[in-house]
Amino acid sequence: MSTTHIRDSLASVARHFADHPQDALSVDSPAVAVLQHDLRCVAAGPNGATMASDMPAAMGGGGTAPSPGWLLRAALANCDATVIAMRAAQLGIALQRLEVSVGSRSDDRGLLGVADGVPAGPLALRVHIRIAAAGVPPARLRELVEWGEAHSPVGDAVRRAVPVESEIELL
Repeated sequence: MSTTHIRDSLASVARHFADHPQDALSVDSPAVAVLQHDLRCVAAGPNGATMASDMPAAMGGGGTAPSPGWLLRAALANCDATVIAMRAAQLGIALQRLEVSVGSRSDDRGLLGVADGVPAGPLALRVHIRIAAAGVPPARLRELVEWGEAHSPVGDAVRRAVPVESEIELL
């Protein structure tokens, strides 16, 4: 798809939401994870989408798929890259290169529950973005990236405390 097609599509959706803000509110499609065996799970979503996860052998898994933590980092990297590319298209910037790398630092004692006060999730995330566009000043590219990160839904969910409500159904 061309930058023009992306820009025109986004402009159309933005105009519609500006005129009909109630249409911007939605219930997102659920991801439904099912334990296949051992620690391997497969999540299913809309349009037949699936995603598998597994834990490394050291944690008792089979190592047949990425861990859920890696999938979180991949989701953040993909989301940031997508939103940056969308914004670039809106601004008429033809990107030559865009690469988003997300790493983390964790303490697995939290996951295993062997130390009080140690979080189960990452202690810190690090996002590294490489971007290039011919004839675009560095300051403009920096603004583009900062805008993209500020509007990344996954990035927002990771940075902001999002309320989570759990419901348990016993069979």
